[in-house]
Amino acid sequence: MSHHYAGPQFGFPHGDARLNLTDLYAFPKPGNDRKSILIIDVHPSHTFDPQLPTTTVPFASEALYELKIDTNGDAVADIAYSIRFSPFANVAQTATLRRVEGAQATGTGDDGQVIVEGAPVSLQREAHVTEAGDYRFFAGWRSDPFFFDPLGAVNNLHFTGKDFFIDKDVCSIVLEVPNSALGPKEVGLWMRTLDGAGGNWVQADRGAMASQGVFLPGDESEAYLAGEPVDDARFVATFAHSLQHSGGYTPEEAQRVAKTLLPDIMRYDHTRPASYPDNGRALTDRALDYFLSVLTNGKIKTDGVPAHSDLLADFPYLGPPHTTIIDRE
Repeated sequence: MSHHYAGPQFGFPHGDARLNLTDLYAFPKPGNDRKSILIIDVHPSHTFDPQLPTTTVPFASEALYELKIDTNGDAVADIAYSIRFSPFANVAQTATLRRVEGAQATGTGDDGQVIVEGAPVSLQREAHVTEAGDYRFFAGWRSDPFFFDPLGAVNNLHFTGKDFFIDKDVCSIVLEVPNSALGPKEVGLWMRTLDGAGGNWVQADRGAMASQGVFLPGDESEAYLAGEPVDDARFVATFAHSLQHSGGYTPEEAQRVAKTLLPDIMRYDHTRPASYPDNGRALTDRALDYFLSVLTNGKIKTDGVPAHSDLLADFPYLGPPHTTIIDRE
């Protein structure tokens, strides 16, 4: 997804930074072939244009944060992990993680088997990790692992190699799950946020693959973010039109490439190493280099920005935040 942008050109869904999905990661747990690490990053600490801090409240209590899993390749969820947060009060917040299977996994309810309840949200540099059986759970502020030069992106792709995100933070939801909970081999993953502030659940954001949902839907962006992967064929023409403009593809080539980008699902096989875009996404994978190459038809292959060096060797794998909530207030 990699949608860290806000301002005149890109805005947060429903005007709320806490509903904004940034990145999805999936990789085998280092040193343990029985488990996988799944990371949903949301709520960037700063907007890009103008460059201002967002709210210090990490997660929206009136929202649902979901990870959808398709186990049979039909682009319809068979499993969902749903995270709901308590209201932010007395500089504290807690999280409840649920697992939903079958027909309920396609729905928009706050149901399912409770895996973790009342887990503390991390607001400072220390990572509060909650364990429940074969699961480990983390939610809170962390150093943003995303690396990219957005100033170059908005300057007609004239990159300088300057990483806007090197000192920025993000709110992360990190799950360590047994591979038996995912399926025997390859699954499809995507994430979404649901906004319940108006009394009904409304999908605010969704995505899986890095940046394409931000740059390619054009005038249909709102419909795209409110849609489901199973219906993504309707956006092939929109993606193709954007690719013709950005990369000089012929109409036929643009259609072919657009079809490789949709449905917007990340394929992940826990029996193989993570390697974006073919299998999941590791925290150091150069996801934006791949997207730039597609966007420009191979004319630009990199923005020259390296991966971040503050990643951890163990759970929750993301480095501590650069600025704590106390620093920001």
